[in-house]
Amino acid sequence: MNHSFKKIIAGLSLVLLFASINTKAQVLNWDSTYRPAAYLKKVETFKTEGISKKDFVFLGNSITAGTDWGKVLDLPNAKNRGISGDITFGVLERLDQVICDKPSKVFVLIGINDISRNVPDSIILRNYKTIISRIRSGSKRSKIYFYTLLPVNSSFNKFKNHYGKDEHILWLNSEIRKLAAKKVTIIDLYPHFLDSENHLKANLTHDGLHLKPEGYKVWAEVLKKGGYL
Repeated sequence: MNHSFKKIIAGLSLVLLFASINTKAQVLNWDSTYRPAAYLKKVETFKTEGISKKDFVFLGNSITAGTDWGKVLDLPNAKNRGISGDITFGVLERLDQVICDKPSKVFVLIGINDISRNVPDSIILRNYKTIISRIRSGSKRSKIYFYTLLPVNSSFNKFKNHYGKDEHILWLNSEIRKLAAKKVTIIDLYPHFLDSENHLKANLTHDGLHLKPEGYKVWAEVLKKGGYL
């Protein structure tokens, strides 16, 4: 083996080594079994409240849980099924509780906590599609509405695991918009909450992730003007 060939082999070995290290660095741990501390208690509470065929169910995490939808929308048949910290796997686990009583409409906003916990985008998207198919099979007459994810604002420096992952939000939102092909109504919240620097508008949030009452007013206007209610 000549000297030049040995150099080529050594160079290729280094390239493969760095590629292997880089790949390992990109593989982040994630846990599908994670449930927030209040999860079981909230699920039990939801059981006692029940759902009727006339109800509009708002399903998601703390961003959904953060308001009284009945008051914000002047909608007595609105049922809040948001659980702070929930992820797509948690929604799937409790979905039967929502669809067994066959509500009129189901509004879904979920995924930002999955992103913060390093659940791969492809898995989150798969779970979105599973949520849709489960609602379709378990409650055929329920109309399904899927929201795009909201932006975040890192300047508040409170939810570091949620920051620096804007590319995941953008990719998932592009895929959520494609779900319209599955005859799901897509409600594109994202642009309504975006500032000039592509962050969540500071005047609509108190911590860079969750919404102030002013934020829910914007949300309510999107629903009312869009004719989704």
